[in-house]
Amino acid sequence: MSKWKMLTLVGCDQPGIVARITSALYETGAQLGEASMMRLGGNFTIMLMVKSEHTIEQLNQSIEPVVQDMGLASSFQTIEASLHQHEIPDSIITVYGADRPGIVAKATTSLLEAGYNITDLDSDVAGSEAEPIYIMQIEGIAAQGMEALEQAIEQIKSEGVNVDMTPIDVMIG
Repeated sequence: MSKWKMLTLVGCDQPGIVARITSALYETGAQLGEASMMRLGGNFTIMLMVKSEHTIEQLNQSIEPVVQDMGLASSFQTIEASLHQHEIPDSIITVYGADRPGIVAKATTSLLEAGYNITDLDSDVAGSEAEPIYIMQIEGIAAQGMEALEQAIEQIKSEGVNVDMTPIDVMIG
């Protein structure tokens, strides 16, 4: 049985969520792995790998006082996980344009068809309510090469959005 669990947590953004949740897990003897924690639209969300001999029920009990006190929703799932075995992204793509339905679906589908493996995606809505601008920053791996990626980018641009691509030159060792 896997010792790794994924904690998913969301609630209204407020000071202390990270400190209180991670302290509760630390007090149970849990080890923390990779995490993604961020504010999204006035909410705070956490996805956190947790390694523990405890059951999901025991882990839930350990964070329950914090979850209740702060009005959060949380969930644990058992996962298969290993650390330090990631492919390194080779490019960053920034997509931005007038916010409208389908920007994410169309852009990511074009990238997928070009063999692009998305490893991280962040998005935001800027501008104003009257004139919203959708912004995505995507990191990934161009498995079919930069030429295929550049063709996908031209297709995305034809949808009336701006796209910039920056290769990542990672020096290891």
